[in-house]
Amino acid sequence: MTRTDLKPVEFPTERTCPFSPPPKLTELRDEHPVSRLAYPDGTTGWLVTGHAAARAVLNDPRFSSRGEHRRMAVGEGAPQPTRPGVFIFMDPPDHTRFRKLFTGEFTVRRTKNLEPKVERITADRIAAMREMGPPADLVQEFALPVPSLVICALLGVPYEDHEFFQRHSETMLDYERPMHEAVEAFTLMAEFLTELIRRKRAKPEDDLLSRVAASDLTDAEAAGSAMLLLTAGHETTAKMLGLGTYLLLSHPEQLALLREKPELINGAVEEMMRYLSIVQFGIIRGATEDIELDGRLIREGEVVTVALSTANRDPAFFGDPDVLDLSRNAGRHLAFGYGAHQCVGQQLARIEMRVAFSQLIREFPGLHLAVAPDEIQTAHLASMYGVRRLPVGW
Repeated sequence: MTRTDLKPVEFPTERTCPFSPPPKLTELRDEHPVSRLAYPDGTTGWLVTGHAAARAVLNDPRFSSRGEHRRMAVGEGAPQPTRPGVFIFMDPPDHTRFRKLFTGEFTVRRTKNLEPKVERITADRIAAMREMGPPADLVQEFALPVPSLVICALLGVPYEDHEFFQRHSETMLDYERPMHEAVEAFTLMAEFLTELIRRKRAKPEDDLLSRVAASDLTDAEAAGSAMLLLTAGHETTAKMLGLGTYLLLSHPEQLALLREKPELINGAVEEMMRYLSIVQFGIIRGATEDIELDGRLIREGEVVTVALSTANRDPAFFGDPDVLDLSRNAGRHLAFGYGAHQCVGQQLARIEMRVAFSQLIREFPGLHLAVAPDEIQTAHLASMYGVRRLPVGW
């Protein structure tokens, strides 16, 4: 096992293409799949950019997910506090206890039963866009509300509150905003969800939050779990719908292929997730003992950041990885994570994307950008990468 005399790098953020990782990040993967990383708080850890090393970290229980290992890869200030019940920042057995509560809610069969509701919500948003007339901002009118309405319906959050969650979840995950705004959004979400859990305990309904409220979780734990599901279930899919539509419009030959062969939609969604990898600044783990990784010695207590964007473009695992190919078998991508912490709601996210992209390209055969590509702004310092606005016509 060896250390390295390489100088620690700062996490690269400068992109030359809106759909590809920063070139410097790709260079690091090709030269040193495990390299030293300088965090903004002054500590030094490790950056994993290769697919094999990324999968090894995510699947090894010696790399802990506990909250004390959290670091911001970019930006200033400390990450938001870890709330009880946010089980992505837990290790077994605590993580196992919480995850079991939700695994049954997101099985393939159960999420498949939600497909008609997803179809209705999507159709309603398309009808609203059609009534409004072009041009329209696809982010505000479609990409944000569809997953927001779906996850609120699933959890049992009142319809009239979905815009509240859209706004505050985006604020919490945007590193360009002042830290006090993120903390305020976090606090408002926590207060609302705690009160909602208490109402569900007193008057349960047929929804996920009522079933969580009936468990042995405390109010704070139940609210924390609900916040995790709301933000993760809304923000990630919303970013994929906006950025994914921009991607399709920028690759007309692939869009034409999907129009010609709509049966490709399942694989197309997997390929878009691989190609875009919207978890922008990686997944954090902390070594609980000395561990060898790709010839590097990770010391106990050191923090590791796994860059999914370059792992999902690793030529050792994907042929021509920088080419978008909607007919590709991209099943080994890591966009939903890997191992014990793999996204619990991934089946629902897949259904939302399949339905939304299918209806969008079918109902708007003339869909096109309403502005020049250089006018489209990306959220280059948000935790979840995407477009802030996407003006379209049809």
